[in-house]
Amino acid sequence: MSSLLLATLSFAAAATGALGGLGGAVLLVPVLVVAGMEPVMAAPLGLLTVAASSLAASSTQLDEDTVNHRLGVTLEIPVSSGAALGALLSTVVSATVLQWVLGLAAIGAGVASAVRGGSRHHASRDAVAKPGERRGRLAGAFAADHGVIEYEAHNVPAGVTVMGAAGLVAGMTGTSGGFIKTPVMNELMRVPIKVAAATTVFMVGVTAASALLVHAVQGRIDPSAAGAVVVGGLVGGRVGATVQAHLPPVLVRRFLGAVLVLVGVVLLVRR
Repeated sequence: MSSLLLATLSFAAAATGALGGLGGAVLLVPVLVVAGMEPVMAAPLGLLTVAASSLAASSTQLDEDTVNHRLGVTLEIPVSSGAALGALLSTVVSATVLQWVLGLAAIGAGVASAVRGGSRHHASRDAVAKPGERRGRLAGAFAADHGVIEYEAHNVPAGVTVMGAAGLVAGMTGTSGGFIKTPVMNELMRVPIKVAAATTVFMVGVTAASALLVHAVQGRIDPSAAGAVVVGGLVGGRVGATVQAHLPPVLVRRFLGAVLVLVGVVLLVRR
């Protein structure tokens, strides 16, 4: 596969991933697999795209006060541990199993994101409420069209447990687990989709780095292909984050769900 095509695919995946808080690897890895690349070789390219897009998107999302760093770090500990273990397991698990794990996880996360309508959080017109994280709590607020939306994470122990499983899947499939993290934060922990998506983009770069260390030691990273996907990921991540900041939360969630279901179906029907 040519470097130009890899860069283009990485750009499209990173832009779409940043738009919905997916982590672009969940789109790039399936496309590469469908194009004929073995999952074990596609995985590190997906992780490189994620790391690059996370770096590029971070400045835009930090300016918007939509990233909750305390929440991200809390959840990233089990995710990174699971990702390293998953990367080790990926060499002994068959390509078919990896493909089915990725497909089923994508469909499940997509349905969870798409079926719920409306928003749990409403803007506050309280002049005291300011955007940003709340010190000492897994809570915060961000600016919306009609005021400031305040939130606080719920079901934290359950969220941490599920995030560990997300990391395992991420390491095995090379997807960063973003397609699981965003729905878990939004649906299980009741974090607004805008915050969940932005915090996921912040987290996936760390997850990707954890798994990439294992892939690098195993000699599974092609330098020429890696350079192409990093360039595409940097540009795509910045574009996706900029567009995402101007979309309504419900639209972001439904877009996320539709893309995930489509990706999952493609993987499950392909032999």
